[in-house]
Amino acid sequence: MGLLFGSFLNVVIARVPAGESIVHPRSRCPRCGHQLAWYENIPVLSWLALRARCSSCGLPISWRYPLIELLTALLFLACQRRFGWTPELVAALVLVLLLVPLSFIDLEHWILPHELTWPGIAAGVVLSWPMGWGRVQDAIIGAVVGFLVFWGMEWLGEKIFKKEALGAGDKDLLALIGAFLTWKPLLAVIFLSSLQGAVVGSLLLLVRGRAGPAPDPEPGPESTPAPPVGPEPVDTGGEEKKAEDEEEEEDDWEPGPTSIPFGPWLSLAALEVMLLGPLLREVLPVPLDMLFAGAR
Repeated sequence: MGLLFGSFLNVVIARVPAGESIVHPRSRCPRCGHQLAWYENIPVLSWLALRARCSSCGLPISWRYPLIELLTALLFLACQRRFGWTPELVAALVLVLLLVPLSFIDLEHWILPHELTWPGIAAGVVLSWPMGWGRVQDAIIGAVVGFLVFWGMEWLGEKIFKKEALGAGDKDLLALIGAFLTWKPLLAVIFLSSLQGAVVGSLLLLVRGRAGPAPDPEPGPESTPAPPVGPEPVDTGGEEKKAEDEEEEEDDWEPGPTSIPFGPWLSLAALEVMLLGPLLREVLPVPLDMLFAGAR
């Protein structure tokens, strides 16, 4: 089941950022548009049988497709081993189906689409019903606290650094995590995500000189625009329109060469707390084990 759902998540990752339907048309090659036959769409096996190339155009098929299928399968297995055949297993599997595509979309596009986060928050609360009214209350509190914590951090960061310090979708993602895991382990999620992101980002800075994607190449001499010839143009548009355009440009945030998205680290930390919470609580020294007191 994890392999099958992982194959579907590949469609979600490719189409949701582009605003396309995830059910129509059928799976196709992203380069030549060749629609896949059923035997070309078997998780992992088809990729191996086709030798990672499209049967129509012969261009390579990304290794990301079998990776996501295998990753989803392993996470499904880990959830079943962790929770057994209980109502908590359903919630855990749905959380996996949300965090995997959100992580890969954020890595590639630097966005956390509302089409996934907002329904995910609602799903976290609804799937708490079989576990009792107390769990539903904790899920609602977790969603509200998760949103407000990151909203406050975002507001504070903008006041201190005079620019966007956190992605706008991160607060929705933490609200989603809070709805599924409740408010109790949110501090552990924030701690783990910040720690792991800082460690990996620092290592990438040391090894590559940057943590984020490679910067765009500087324009060469041939791309430098020629100076205007003739009299200077007269400003007829008004200063007000110019000020509005400048304000819009300031709002269009672009990741820097040392930036890495925070969403995948939040997702990783949430999965670690959900699947390894009791183990981490046992092995971590005091007072760090107290962070995982809410992990079941």
